[in-house]
Amino acid sequence: MQKLRTIKGTHDILPRDIYKWQKIEAVLREIFLSYAYSEVRTPVFEKTSLFSRGVGEFSDIVRKEMYTFEDKGGESLTLRPELTASVVRSYIQHHYNQEAPLHKLWYLGPLFRQERPQAGRQRQFHQFGIELIGSPHPESDAEAIDVTCNIYRKLGLKNWKLYINSIGSIDSRKEYMKILRNDLKPHIDNLCQSCQERIDGNILRLFDCKNPQCATIMQEHAPSILDHLSKEDAEHFEQVKLLLDANGITYIVDPTMVRGLDYYTRTTFEIKGTALGAQDALCGGGRYDNLISDLDGPDTPAVGFAAGMERLIIAMDAEALFEDELNTVNLYIAPMNSHCLKAVLPLAQRLREKGFSVYVELLRRSVKAMMRDANRQQARWVTVIGDHELESKTMQLKNMNENKKIDMVWDKVDTVL
Repeated sequence: MQKLRTIKGTHDILPRDIYKWQKIEAVLREIFLSYAYSEVRTPVFEKTSLFSRGVGEFSDIVRKEMYTFEDKGGESLTLRPELTASVVRSYIQHHYNQEAPLHKLWYLGPLFRQERPQAGRQRQFHQFGIELIGSPHPESDAEAIDVTCNIYRKLGLKNWKLYINSIGSIDSRKEYMKILRNDLKPHIDNLCQSCQERIDGNILRLFDCKNPQCATIMQEHAPSILDHLSKEDAEHFEQVKLLLDANGITYIVDPTMVRGLDYYTRTTFEIKGTALGAQDALCGGGRYDNLISDLDGPDTPAVGFAAGMERLIIAMDAEALFEDELNTVNLYIAPMNSHCLKAVLPLAQRLREKGFSVYVELLRRSVKAMMRDANRQQARWVTVIGDHELESKTMQLKNMNENKKIDMVWDKVDTVL
């Protein structure tokens, strides 16, 4: 019989690694709260049309990567491949716009894409991010970028850089795409098969191709989108840069950065690290002024970003930013018999109610085995409770880190922990 294992492209988050996730999550909540963002949680599956309309029918996500299925009622459903469309659906459905003109939202959760698993890219993965909904102004773009950079700074990550670009409004981008298509068509036979298919669809995706020959063609023959922005788009981008400068944020302008989702307008940005090789994007985001109205909501501008948890953990591991999880157990109690076990249970409960982590041994092992287990549990203090301790209501606490011992009455043990 075949052994039951995780599905290809998925993995368990084991107890020995969960502290890394918890450390990041704690920093995220702290930072999002400091900017007055509120958390939103959406279902892990939605109607397929939400993503085909929202993400874009020509995107690789919709064409190749979505996990789509029919439910028993015959409706097409999809495991969410990204979260912006889901948050926008929630915004429209629950009439957020009637509550306030501006909404600052953040999220954290699992996503699903059927692609080739590799370092930092799994079929079930996790992202965190924000959506700042309601403002068309460049200060919103600048705040979204500031929040992003602040997360990586707060986590202590050093090896990353911020890249920004503007892909203009829908109208100016359409004009640019016409020019780009005309300039590239003489070279179409030299492009890879995927790029040849994209040239009549979302031609901007050609900038993301990793094929060296395609990259050379784009570098030599593709005009810069920054040279084809409307006056309003150019001014918006200039204001974003000025605000970043004022906030001391270092950035690199990259005219080839277009992002992988069709709904972006004007500002786009990425943070790239050095620990992931070719998959170097730690996070990406940008403005999307038409997505809410495209999904039948009110005409509402927005900007946001999304970042991968797994990629962030790889980058932090590479810089040794996680310390071993030490002293998670404040007190390890080793009862010698069933009478002692019954007696220490109320003590353990009182200590837990005061916020201490208490581990009571349950396997009736020898003292030597219990001491080994206490060491494995990384307990700070250990005590063995036998008949003498039970009768005298005293205990000897052994500090596992400092190798010292303290005699203590039961009622005062919390003063030491």
